[in-house]
Amino acid sequence: MAATPAIVASGFGFLEAPRWHSGRIWFSDFYTHRVLSAREDGADLRTEASVPHQPAGLGWLPDGRLLVVSMRDRKVLRREAGGTLVTHADLSSHATGHANDMVVDAEGRAYVGNFGFDLMGGAPLETASLHRVDPDGTVTEAAADLWFPNGSVITPDGVLIVNETFGNRCTAFDIAPGGQLINRRIWAEFAPLPSDRAIAKVLAGTRVGGDGACLDAEGALWIADAIGSRLLRVTEGGQIADEIHPGSAVYACALGGADGRTLYACAAPDFDEKARSAAREATLIAFRVQVPG
Repeated sequence: MAATPAIVASGFGFLEAPRWHSGRIWFSDFYTHRVLSAREDGADLRTEASVPHQPAGLGWLPDGRLLVVSMRDRKVLRREAGGTLVTHADLSSHATGHANDMVVDAEGRAYVGNFGFDLMGGAPLETASLHRVDPDGTVTEAAADLWFPNGSVITPDGVLIVNETFGNRCTAFDIAPGGQLINRRIWAEFAPLPSDRAIAKVLAGTRVGGDGACLDAEGALWIADAIGSRLLRVTEGGQIADEIHPGSAVYACALGGADGRTLYACAAPDFDEKARSAAREATLIAFRVQVPG
């Protein structure tokens, strides 16, 4: 459906990783190097952390401390009780591209994706690994050969689903008691894998470029289609149950608000690094949906 979004907040570089947490909507702004939060309607905007090497995925440890991905130096940072940021884990010898999105489980284990190649420089696509960061900061490869592992969710019954942005699919794993990812399978498939790794051809052949995602109470995924400028509600097997065309490109989404039925989305004209870092055109927008988070 076509929908007119509510503008929650505006004037940013490029937004990613929205999360509803403790009655506020949190998000990262790549190019102003801030993690921010606001009330449901965008009021009381505040800076929660400054991340010089570009913030991305967000999550929280069981004791409430914030974790944030620092993209360019490939680290996960932890905000201590007094507000100081410290290194929680260093992925620089593991990740093969900028560290990116992240999901944190109930045990405090973080699953972190990375680009795998120089996307902004136009290099040919290479697959990448998803890494697990244990609560003590230990880094372990959790899954390999993913086609740009991006937004991830964990279901109530312990299944991790990750968007493979340039693989036209979502892949699922069961989380074993020790945090290992097992029983790999395709959760949703929208088109075949790319046959040519030149990035221009990859982009042209991407039917659903799943970027950020969130889970609703019926087990469906809302996916921000970064290539198709739309928000898709997808059920297991790949059926598109609902579709929102907001009139701009969208890169991540989260369900939240007092009743869980506000679908927040990170919008921008494009994802070009030079253009977005030079402008303040990104917005946080919102829609009302029927099924809560």
